[in-house]
Amino acid sequence: MRANTEEIIKGVYLIGGSDITSSDDAAIYLIDFQETLVLIDAGAGRSSSQIVRNIEMLGLNPADVSHLILTHCHIDHIGSAPFFQQQYGTKIIIHELDAKAVESGDSLKTAANWYGTTFPPTKIDGKLSDSHEKLKFGDEVLHCLHTPGHTPGSIAVYLDRGGKRILFGQDIHGPFHKAFGSDINAWKKSMRKLLDLDADILCEGHFGIFQPKDRVRAYIERYLEEYE
Repeated sequence: MRANTEEIIKGVYLIGGSDITSSDDAAIYLIDFQETLVLIDAGAGRSSSQIVRNIEMLGLNPADVSHLILTHCHIDHIGSAPFFQQQYGTKIIIHELDAKAVESGDSLKTAANWYGTTFPPTKIDGKLSDSHEKLKFGDEVLHCLHTPGHTPGSIAVYLDRGGKRILFGQDIHGPFHKAFGSDINAWKKSMRKLLDLDADILCEGHFGIFQPKDRVRAYIERYLEEYE
């Protein structure tokens, strides 16, 4: 395991992932909005206490995590959602098309069976339904884009801060499986939507952080070419 956290841009941190918290965790990002904290994804569920410690090591209070945005319904991204909801009253947000899998604890749709584990049925506090929804925190806006393909309810999130556009585009690379409800054609359209954002920084779910713009574009285009 490497260092516990990494500051990507002021107030935006990588606080978890396969080489930070637990080998089965996808990347976990934290955004400090001064009055509140927002998590993007929550690992596979075995590292909740380490996630909390990493937040505290930044001098922040995990009880200030008001919202957890889930980029899709797979266990390596949603695992610690019940913990944060129960422990801190954190509100869980996900697209409505992936919400049912989380609320029912569906072991196939959440891919929990792939990880040899289960996921408890968990209440969703906010369901996204539009192609582009804006969540306001203080004077800033967190943009949630519906990007179906990997799963029907996959989303990407972006934030404009400090003259940079930071894109949280988790499982851009797939994989694509019938059991997930994957749709390659929908995914291609979603990737073109992400390219149009012209992001400066890409915070990906499994392969790290890409910057500047040309590296972000190259990363997305590489997968588009692979699946042509």
